[in-house]
Amino acid sequence: MSLSSSLSTCVDRDAPTASCEAQPSVHWAQGIDASILPRIFEQGITIAVMQRALSPSLERSIQAQCDTKRRWSFQWLGVPDAAMKRELRRSMPAPEQACPLLDDVVLLTQAMAMLFDTDTLGIRLRLLDSAMCPRFHCDKLPVRLVTSYRGPGSEWLPESAVNRAGLGAPSPDKPETLRQAHAIQRLGTGDLALLKGDGWSGNEGRGLVHRSPAQQAGETRLLLTIDPS
Repeated sequence: MSLSSSLSTCVDRDAPTASCEAQPSVHWAQGIDASILPRIFEQGITIAVMQRALSPSLERSIQAQCDTKRRWSFQWLGVPDAAMKRELRRSMPAPEQACPLLDDVVLLTQAMAMLFDTDTLGIRLRLLDSAMCPRFHCDKLPVRLVTSYRGPGSEWLPESAVNRAGLGAPSPDKPETLRQAHAIQRLGTGDLALLKGDGWSGNEGRGLVHRSPAQQAGETRLLLTIDPS
C-alpha cells in the first residue's frame, strides 16, 4: 500500500481532535507506519515522525544527485503536477538516475496534499554543505514536512528542555533556549517528520523547537521540506 493510500485510511476530518491531557509532557508521536503522521492533528502533538529505511534503489538515486560539487536546489510553489516533476528532474545534476528519488518526492507531495486537503504546496529540495538554521527556533507557519535523504536529520527538543524566553533573535539579555543538552532528539536519515509551528490554530506559543544539525567538513545533506498552503 502506498503512503497516500495508507494515510487515506486513517484520516477522519470529522472526528474530534484528541488531546494529550493525560500525559501533558508527551507531545510527540513516532512509529514505522504511515498511520502515525495524522496524529499531528491531535491537540497535544507537535511532532509526528514516521521512521523509515530508504530502499537500495532510492539510496543509489540519492547518491547520484549528491555526487556533485554544485550545491543545487529546487523550489516549487503550486500544484505538484507533471510540470513540477519535469522541473525537478531538470534541476538534478544526474537526471538519468533520478527516477527513484523523483518518485519518492512525488509520493510525499501527494500524501501531503491529501493529508492537509490542499492542491497547493511549497516544495524545496536542497543539497546543503552547512547548517541552514543552526539556532534552535520555532517556525511561524502551521506545519512542515521535513526529511533528510542524505546526511544528519533535524534536531528537536522536548518541551521540558526548552526555555522559550530564549527564542528569537539573539541578544545579551536573553537566556539560553536549551535547558538540557542531553534531551536533544535527532531525526534519522529518511525519517518523515511533520513539525507543527506557531501558525497552527490553537498552537500559538507551542510550536516545535528545532534546528538544523551541525555538519562535518565536506559532509553534505539533501533536505526536502514541504509546506501545505
